[in-house]
Amino acid sequence: MSEPECCLQEKVRGGSKMNPGDLFGHIGSVVGSLMFVWAMFKQFFPYQVVNQIEKHSQRLVTYVYPYIQITFHEFTGERLMRSEAYSAIENYLSSKASTQAKRLKGDIGKNNQSLVLSMDDHEEVSDEFNGVKLWWASGKHISKAQSTVSFHHPMSDERRYYKLTFHKRNRDVILGTYLNYVMKEGKAIKVKNRQRKLYTNSGSYWSHVVFEHPATFQTLAMDPEKKEMIIDDLITFSKSGGFYARIGRAWKRGYLLYGPPGTGKSTMIAAMANLLGYDLYDLELTAVKDNTELRKLLIETSSKSIIVIEDIDCSLDLTGQRRKKKEKEEQEQEKNHPGQKQQGMQDKDVKSSQVTLSGLLNFIDGLWSACAGERLIVFTTNYVEKLDPALVRKGRMDLHIELSYCGFEAFKLLAKNYLNIDAHHLFGTISELLKEVKITPAEVAEHLMPKSASGDAEIYLKSLIQALELTKMQEKVVHGPHWTGK
Repeated sequence: MSEPECCLQEKVRGGSKMNPGDLFGHIGSVVGSLMFVWAMFKQFFPYQVVNQIEKHSQRLVTYVYPYIQITFHEFTGERLMRSEAYSAIENYLSSKASTQAKRLKGDIGKNNQSLVLSMDDHEEVSDEFNGVKLWWASGKHISKAQSTVSFHHPMSDERRYYKLTFHKRNRDVILGTYLNYVMKEGKAIKVKNRQRKLYTNSGSYWSHVVFEHPATFQTLAMDPEKKEMIIDDLITFSKSGGFYARIGRAWKRGYLLYGPPGTGKSTMIAAMANLLGYDLYDLELTAVKDNTELRKLLIETSSKSIIVIEDIDCSLDLTGQRRKKKEKEEQEQEKNHPGQKQQGMQDKDVKSSQVTLSGLLNFIDGLWSACAGERLIVFTTNYVEKLDPALVRKGRMDLHIELSYCGFEAFKLLAKNYLNIDAHHLFGTISELLKEVKITPAEVAEHLMPKSASGDAEIYLKSLIQALELTKMQEKVVHGPHWTGK
């Protein structure tokens, strides 16, 4: 037997042992040859033949491949608008990307302070839902020719996507429950991380700035029990979408904040927005031309927002009662000064608004009020007795909140906020004076505001005492020596 034959028998008998490097090199060579052959085949054979081969080969792979894939593209539709599904998935995967992906993308998030991470292109992360294992992969298509110009993303050649892969036996779970869960969670994360905005209207158009007001209920000077009641009411409302749907009512709630100037109405609105994470729409009624423009503004407000009409009593010239009063005054003016009416009417046609009380009521609780998801509608006024009863009845303004003068509990919170003290020997004197003198939290805060580098709390407390005693003396002069205050 020749030597090659002996070696061959020995290899067969003992089993061939191939070097791993040689094995992978051999496989790579075969794959490369096949790709070369396929490229030559595609070049020289008709497109229809190649297309049929690809289609049938894909069917064959699908038949034996046990996994299902779903692709979510970043842009959809003819106008290439950004897909809400893609955005929700991106938000949902952000936490998983930061713990699993090796390559990440970073961007500035909420209030331009926090960093938001997402997985880079061609990365993959895993997820588990009710015991089902699945995988998310990010990718992008780069077109050879320049793509269609998009209004939002002009001259973009890249089309990103997320691809979900799961076993076909879990189809019902993924399509029925999991994807709904991802959409819901992704939207919730978007609301939590979004940069909140303060809107104001110019005519029928909203413009905005970033909302950065620092007010919270923790720093709000008011009666603790009333504060807790308001917080509970707000949180309950924000979680009651199912309840409102079940009873057939629009998911909205009206608040009327009333009290003297300086009692914290605007500050409370900011605290409400910060508590719930809502946007603010500060509606200037006098800038709205008519009821149609008012409806247009309402339609353009977003879900999870607070619509505010401050000092509603000052805008009541837009409602029926004040309009009748103005017409009566104009008639009297015409009798006394006949030549001045025409010019006055021309000026009013240019400047005045045609919003009516009926239009405002429909804005609050008419058919159009249910078009934008959960919202709060807040009115503020210094003179609640001036408001039309139809405007503030229950169902329109559900909760009436009186913000009154500063009491001792509110003062203690202001002292903690401004002077960082919880107790002082002058607190007793201030407590007695606050029982007799009407002073707003804004006035108290002004006396507690540090005005020197020393920061001596006693100086500011004595300043407040002097102001309280002076106010007490002035009120006794006005009301008489037997006046007893509150």
